[in-house]
Amino acid sequence: MRRGAHIRCEGKGRKHRTTPLRRETVKVVEVWLKERGGAEDDPLFPSIKGTRLSRDALEDIVRRHVLTASRSCPSLIGKRVSPHVLRHSTAMELLHHGVDQTVIALWLGHENVETTQIYVHADLRLKEKALARVTAPAANPGRYRPDDKLLAFLESL
Repeated sequence: MRRGAHIRCEGKGRKHRTTPLRRETVKVVEVWLKERGGAEDDPLFPSIKGTRLSRDALEDIVRRHVLTASRSCPSLIGKRVSPHVLRHSTAMELLHHGVDQTVIALWLGHENVETTQIYVHADLRLKEKALARVTAPAANPGRYRPDDKLLAFLESL
């Protein structure tokens, strides 16, 4: 593969998405393609029949791998992991690494950047990071006790 390698896939709503590949991924894909043989326009991960994987088939593959992974990572037991969950996890990771949410929206194929706002709202780490940048106001701990002048003003109202 050459510089600018990418994959094209059809997602939810029959939307076509193009995703760039990292150099390390390109090397793995090149080896896979040589081992597998086949034509250039064949699906990268074909079904048993050699056709594109269906959504159900992909969900089944993820489910089986989660089951296997849960043997060495018990925290996965009882969690619902699906291709959609992996998609959202990837978006959160991109956000944590400082990728602009407009880029994330394009990557995910969102029609509107506002749709990506859910990741910002859901991300407690991002909120904590923003809070750490702000200087805390000088405040005395304890209950507020107004002075006599303020109390007199309020009673005069």
